[in-house]
Amino acid sequence: MVRRMRRLAAVAVGGLAALLLPFTFAEPAKAAPKAPPAGVDITGHGLAEPLKLRADSHPAHVVAVIEQVNFRGLVRQSTKPKTADLGPKYTVVVLAGDVPKQTYDLYPKAVGGPRVFRPAKQPDARKTTAAWFLGRVSMSETLRTAGVPLERTHETVSGGVGGGERIIPEDSLNPAQDINEAFVELRRLLLLNVAVVLVITIGLAGIALLIRRRTR
Repeated sequence: MVRRMRRLAAVAVGGLAALLLPFTFAEPAKAAPKAPPAGVDITGHGLAEPLKLRADSHPAHVVAVIEQVNFRGLVRQSTKPKTADLGPKYTVVVLAGDVPKQTYDLYPKAVGGPRVFRPAKQPDARKTTAAWFLGRVSMSETLRTAGVPLERTHETVSGGVGGGERIIPEDSLNPAQDINEAFVELRRLLLLNVAVVLVITIGLAGIALLIRRRTR
């Protein structure tokens, strides 16, 4: 009887530890980041020749520009904006190797906020429909830092899409904010680990006490 109780206790403890430990002591599993496309070509107002950005030399700029045409979170428009309200146009062509795959028209200075147009005719001959989207408020600054001759603007904070209303002044930015947030998250993780260790310890003590009473 005593041996059977000990075996049951060992199995219970092992199962509890196997369930809890991967969620606390091990870092969360993360999917391997996807490699960015080979690059983008940008043409448009103020550019005498295409601006060619490649992932091997400008990976951050390539990812940032492609993010502007990532339709997750973008709001689709049912009607075409007035041509007079669009402002300068910049065409972005996404490349896979040296092969053009996708093309989009960006309007960072459009009235009411940036706009994105997806033409029905795409370089890779895939089937799609022409569509207009509200662009991200960071479009102008993203294109400017990538090399497009645009005036510097401050990014708005109205959910990441559309024109926005409130402006963030440069002197209000706190460079230590991200570090502080990282320390707060680390402290929370450590407290969670301590709590789980206490639960396991109390569980082991209870099982040991139960076994001791049964063996008397």
